[in-house]
Amino acid sequence: MLIRIQGGRVVDPTAGRDAVGDVWVEDGRIVQPPPGAKPDQTLDAAGCVVMAGGVEVHSHIAGGNVVTSRLLLPELYISEAAPEGHPFAHAGGAAGWIGATYARMGYTTAVEPAMPPVHALATQLELADIPLLDRGALTVLGNDDHLLQILRDGEGKAAVRDLVALNVASSRGLGVKCINAGGASAFKDGALKLSLDDEIPCYGLSTRRIMGALLDAVEEIGVPHPLHVHCNNLGLPGADDSLIATLAAAEGRRIHFAHAQFYAYGVSDPENPMTGGFRSAARRIVDAMMANPQASLDIGQVVFGQTVTVSLDILRQFGGRKGAKPKKWVLNAGDAEGGGVVPFLYRPKGPTSSLQWAIGLEIMLLSGDPERTILTTDHPNGGPFTQYPRIIHLLMDKEARDREIATLPGIVRERSEIATIEREYTFSEIAQLTRSGPAKLLGLDDRGHLRAGGRADIAVYRDDPDRTAMFTAAKYVLKDGHVIVEDGQVVDWRAGRSLSLTVESDKAMERRTETYLQDRYGQGLDSFAVPDAAFAKDQPVFEDVACRA
Repeated sequence: MLIRIQGGRVVDPTAGRDAVGDVWVEDGRIVQPPPGAKPDQTLDAAGCVVMAGGVEVHSHIAGGNVVTSRLLLPELYISEAAPEGHPFAHAGGAAGWIGATYARMGYTTAVEPAMPPVHALATQLELADIPLLDRGALTVLGNDDHLLQILRDGEGKAAVRDLVALNVASSRGLGVKCINAGGASAFKDGALKLSLDDEIPCYGLSTRRIMGALLDAVEEIGVPHPLHVHCNNLGLPGADDSLIATLAAAEGRRIHFAHAQFYAYGVSDPENPMTGGFRSAARRIVDAMMANPQASLDIGQVVFGQTVTVSLDILRQFGGRKGAKPKKWVLNAGDAEGGGVVPFLYRPKGPTSSLQWAIGLEIMLLSGDPERTILTTDHPNGGPFTQYPRIIHLLMDKEARDREIATLPGIVRERSEIATIEREYTFSEIAQLTRSGPAKLLGLDDRGHLRAGGRADIAVYRDDPDRTAMFTAAKYVLKDGHVIVEDGQVVDWRAGRSLSLTVESDKAMERRTETYLQDRYGQGLDSFAVPDAAFAKDQPVFEDVACRA
């Protein structure tokens, strides 16, 4: 079927394109305009902006902590109701709500950033229930005993590489993430804080050594996505020092920093670091990123309102439990990662929440490279992904930003630069922030752009000065060349695919891991794998993504 999207303002920064024109689609791919051909279907895009489908790089949408958060705070998830009559209602509503809400905003791909290998099957089954989107998950390593044993015993890079490759292959991950590497292990020995070079009891290791080993393994395996790093000391005054030190420790290797807003907290009063609170370190973080082109970050933008924090960083969740609102929380200090769920309320009249809100926007507005500065809220930690349209509005509209700043406590103007920044994002920069940047970061060369040969994942928005309304409900969204959204409503419920790396695992490491798992759990590698047989037989669920040569 040949489709012509006609007369819209086509915005594709990867091709230097920002002009009124057409986009042609055939058999699920974007094609060059066929000479003299008549389309089978024409979509009128006059007065609209045409972009590639949005790509979400970091959103907690599946897995054990996400399920626990729904049980702990059901009132927050009351809106996660499946639209009446849609064919994905068997997933309890949440999966249908996630897919439909992203799709209505023009997103067509989303990644769950925290999949422990021991929970991979459950996580992948949940992801497979999400309709309309392609999705993937990052395999979490850095606190598991098998890896730490290998590092402690000095077995070398090859053993680490083979274990990482095996974990990615068996969990069918799209990349690798480390979360406060060594922190969960240290917590079990009584530690309440961990920095880059602190010794982790039992193993005699440090975060620096664990992370460095994972950085090397990711490069050797050829994982397209850089190691996705959740640093030490998230959310604490002086966390900027942790991010800067971690960037230096990468020693020029590719690295991606998760939810960097939570690390852009400089100590406000160095002479009284425990009482002075924090001030924005956004400029320091941005300057460091601009000086290191091999590094990227996503924001973790805070938005005001009730949310729930979910994280495998048990040190941080344990420390944050006293601020729970409402006063209930869950921590899990089990094998490997552990983690916790702590409800939280970001208050617009609260000085801390307001400063956090300002810092995320600051990082984006100061950045000289939006393609390495990815819009996320670390859903649901900084707030729900449903707030992306409002965040985009604030980036594009200085007046709207100023009106909101005027309602916030004075600390926002005193301890950040947000009120003095004149920049307004262009459509092309928004496309870099939400389309081409995250697609490139994940190694998904077939999306995030509108060039010929690309996957026909396309969003068409009415050009409305109210950017919140504009990006909340797309006029059209195409997934693989099929119109799935019209006028902000889902019109075609389709299953997406789960994206996973093609990684070959070493047979000797498979045998070794089988023995390890049998000794530790009484179950072998098959019990933790993600087989095709676990999924519905009517269509393929997984799509392979190639590693770098």
